[in-house]
Amino acid sequence: MIDQIKLICFFGPESTGKSGMAKRLAEKYNTVFVPEVSREMIEGNTFNREDIIAIGREQTARVFQQAKKANRVLFCDTDVITTQIYSREYLNVVPPVLYEFEKMIQYDLYFLFDIDVPWVSDGVRDLGSEADRKRMYQTFKDELNRRQIDYITVQGSWAEREEVIVQAVEGLLNGGEYSRSGQMD
Repeated sequence: MIDQIKLICFFGPESTGKSGMAKRLAEKYNTVFVPEVSREMIEGNTFNREDIIAIGREQTARVFQQAKKANRVLFCDTDVITTQIYSREYLNVVPPVLYEFEKMIQYDLYFLFDIDVPWVSDGVRDLGSEADRKRMYQTFKDELNRRQIDYITVQGSWAEREEVIVQAVEGLLNGGEYSRSGQMD
């Protein structure tokens, strides 16, 4: 079933609009989305190795669960690479099983959300300094590049961001594929 659905990953550092965009586009496309499950599983940024493994396992499981309910496309607010990044950031280690979870899902399209929008504190986020935001954005970008995963950078106003995503998703749903530049191949 998952092979019949186009999997879209919204990827990038905290407070860049991924969660809101996933919800909004799921409504627009009359489908479901996968939330960032860490928000449901932990409070604040206090967690341990077992917690991070549970987050990775649940994030992966949710993709498979929601794919069964999806209508042509499934918007995913983050992925297990993100779990790996935050594990390294907060625990200084990435449990090897997270790489196994990563291999279980092949996304059709990645969107890297830029930090060109205001950072909003929500009681959990704590990487809001300009230096932290730039460093984390570069980390997310580097992880995609290291894996040779093509992506489209999402920048600008909320409307501009949505327009870029919708154009790419429409192209994908109509049989096209997108390259790193965001242009049809």
